[in-house]
Amino acid sequence: MTAAVEVKVEETQVAVDTEVAMVIPQENTKNVVVDETKKGDDDADQVMNGDTDSKPATVQKSSSYREESNFLSDLKEFEKKALTELKSKLEEAILGNNMFKKDEPKKKEIEKAEKSVKEEETETKDQEIEKNQELEEEMKKPDEEVQEETKKPDEEVEEVVVVDKDVSIYGVPLLPSKGSEATDVILLKFLRARDFKVNEAFEMLKKTLQWRKDSNIDSILEEDLDLDLTSAFHMNGVDREGHPVCYNIYSAFSDEELYSKAFGDEQKRKKFLRWRVQLMEKGIQNLDLKPGGVTSLLQINDLKNSPAPSKKDLRVAMSQAVSLLQDNYPEFVARNIFINVPFWYYALNALLSPFLTQRSKSKFVITRPAKVTETLLKYIPAQEIPIQYGGFKRENDFEFFPGDDEVSELIVKPGTTETIEISSPEAGGILIWDVTILGWEVNCKEEFVPNDEGSYTVIIQNKKKMSSSEKPIRNTFTNNEAGKVVLTIENSSSKKKRVLYRYKTKKSVA
Repeated sequence: MTAAVEVKVEETQVAVDTEVAMVIPQENTKNVVVDETKKGDDDADQVMNGDTDSKPATVQKSSSYREESNFLSDLKEFEKKALTELKSKLEEAILGNNMFKKDEPKKKEIEKAEKSVKEEETETKDQEIEKNQELEEEMKKPDEEVQEETKKPDEEVEEVVVVDKDVSIYGVPLLPSKGSEATDVILLKFLRARDFKVNEAFEMLKKTLQWRKDSNIDSILEEDLDLDLTSAFHMNGVDREGHPVCYNIYSAFSDEELYSKAFGDEQKRKKFLRWRVQLMEKGIQNLDLKPGGVTSLLQINDLKNSPAPSKKDLRVAMSQAVSLLQDNYPEFVARNIFINVPFWYYALNALLSPFLTQRSKSKFVITRPAKVTETLLKYIPAQEIPIQYGGFKRENDFEFFPGDDEVSELIVKPGTTETIEISSPEAGGILIWDVTILGWEVNCKEEFVPNDEGSYTVIIQNKKKMSSSEKPIRNTFTNNEAGKVVLTIENSSSKKKRVLYRYKTKKSVA
């Protein structure tokens, strides 16, 4: 039987960015929230360094979120001072055995005491007389013997204080004198979460350690919670900075059966919270908690077809998750990107915004459905974005592997046509290609053109209107003679289009 996760929603000021479930900041928040829906198509110009060159080019990498440095040499003086003070307080508390609350009497001892009282109350009069007689006999003993017996228990009692110098969190030792670089990284997370106020950061750390102890979090990865919520929450790929990406897909809870399993009653909601904490712990296993390492995650929150705000059980569970994860996993999220945001999303601000600080909100990115792929590409490379979001990542993909999946880019101006050529100088090859077009609404045609002028062109895909609902194209062609695959993209719209593509060739198996 697993321990329940203790949920505390006491503080309205939390300074951490972790799992923010269906949390949208205020509509009038300025210089805090990046609303990608208000940006035009000028980003395409920036990628190509102007619209004068329409030749294919490798997709330029754009910085997602560079984490604040954890190197001591990069810290400001007041930050160094705060870190030194926190380490001193922590060292003293650990060696003084003051990091945790004193253990309360064990349950068995309480039951034994209650049983003893009950037995005394039910003793018969004869038993009381017998005890009195025994007491009289005791009184007759020599004074020295009585004194010896009364002293003996005191002499045998020795208070033994065991100091746990191996106190750790997220697998990182906390005793500063052990000299672990990772210790500074963790302490800086707590300090940043509390604006480098040492006492507040120290209290936050103590509460987190106590919660982890009370809820047996250190062993949570070994638990089988008998609950599968991977359709709603899962880790998938990394962003441009190497942050593991966690996807939170709320449309999964439109499934009444899954909704009931997760939020049907209080016990199920507790299990849901524990499952979500377990996923967070799994994500932390993929981090490098050292100076210069990747020390946080990227969150993608997909609100498409998510349950209406009227779903009370979902709201309650999510608000608990926000409080729980923020209080105990400070600064573990680099960015929180909200995609497919519906019109009613602003109403949710009143629900969870009080639990978020400006620091948390400053890492929010909000985008409408039409800008999902464009927004994600700023933070995540195309080959790491799942195909449902316009990228090239497919489950169990046996065609493209890391190292052979470089993505190129082409800009197609309004009213123009561009082509992509995939050469195959030898016969007997298999050509494979992926194409995604931001905004779509273009005409696409795929054909194989032989090198031999006497041969016929092979139509792979007739000219077809591609709508915005289309997923990325993947196609293959086996050539029986040397030639090239030509992809023709015709843009008849009034807006330029960004075309991302990759391809590879391999020998056909005889």
